Amino acid sequence: MHKCQNGIQGTPGSPGMPGRGGLAGSRGLPGDKGAKGEPGIAPPPSPGTSGVTYIQWGRKRCSATGVQTLYSGVAAGSHYDHGGGGANTQCLPLNPIWGYSRSGRQSASYIYGSEYQLNQGIQPFINKGLHDHDVPCAVCYAATKNTQFMLPARNICPSGWRRAYYGYLMAEHHGHSGRNMYVCVDHNAEPTVGSSLNHNGNLFYAVEGACGSLPCPPYVDGKELTCSVCLK
Repeated sequence: MHKCQNGIQGTPGSPGMPGRGGLAGSRGLPGDKGAKGEPGIAPPPSPGTSGVTYIQWGRKRCSATGVQTLYSGVAAGSHYDHGGGGANTQCLPLNPIWGYSRSGRQSASYIYGSEYQLNQGIQPFINKGLHDHDVPCAVCYAATKNTQFMLPARNICPSGWRRAYYGYLMAEHHGHSGRNMYVCVDHNAEPTVGSSLNHNGNLFYAVEGACGSLPCPPYVDGKELTCSVCLK
């Protein structure tokens, strides 16, 4: 039988046209979590983000728009007839938290609630029935302001400042042994409910000008001084 031999290999043909795309495959499993990136740069704080606090004396809530009441409390300080104790009036919260304590009074410094003393015909406030009532207070936070101050003898604030509230300057009676700081009590002061008993303690009297070293005019002897609390 005649045996066939292999022929000579031909030249490769041209590549064919791409075929149609196939169907999408199923979604793969999630990969491992990558390493934590470098912390970004924090934006600079907006002006006024630190905020300021102040006390609104004579009111249970802060009255200025956009101001937060941090807590309501009662005004308190040293007894009007004691030579010792603190000179700065405090706004005590109504929910104290106790640490170490011992029953009964020891030899210590004492703090007393405050009462309005308006029995001498001095009634500058809108509410005329405040005498012997206890004095409330509120601690206020103005988040968009940077500074605050109490302006004595004026019930409006300087140009460019916002008035948080206004009222009358009050402090301890000039003839008493104890002292407290001058505070600005709201013109629309209110009492603490059910607090009209005359317990005395720390006392709030209206402050009047006394001519001599104090220039008169512009001040007037015996005239009650106004005040305002200003924010910026």
